[in-house]
Amino acid sequence: MSFRNWFNKNFNNHSETRDKHWDPALQTHYFKTTKDKAFDKLEPLFRNMKGCEIVGISKDHGEMSFNYKAGRKVFVILTIIMVKPYRTAIDISATTESAVPFDLGYSHKLITKLYDEIKKELDYIGTNE
Repeated sequence: MSFRNWFNKNFNNHSETRDKHWDPALQTHYFKTTKDKAFDKLEPLFRNMKGCEIVGISKDHGEMSFNYKAGRKVFVILTIIMVKPYRTAIDISATTESAVPFDLGYSHKLITKLYDEIKKELDYIGTNE
């Protein structure tokens, strides 16, 4: 990891995934499911997760947003897009609310934790490396 990537990971209060991310853990994850089935599995997962409060769900736009309050308060947006039949991409954006403009990598680590929880519910295919 370059110094620039290390600095951006630790001295920022926002992290998000994308297809070509420098950190493999934060690359877009793909699952063998449809968008609707993903929503049907993930909504109860996050509704019942400790410290998680769903703020909004828009199946039409493929987004679910929630506040995560286990530890620090983080606003999370999941974007769920079916790119092919039974190939659905899930991206995560996480912003830590704090008095200082950095979270020492908390939002970065939270995304990997959320992906681990999603993998328990959906069939993980991989990333687009």
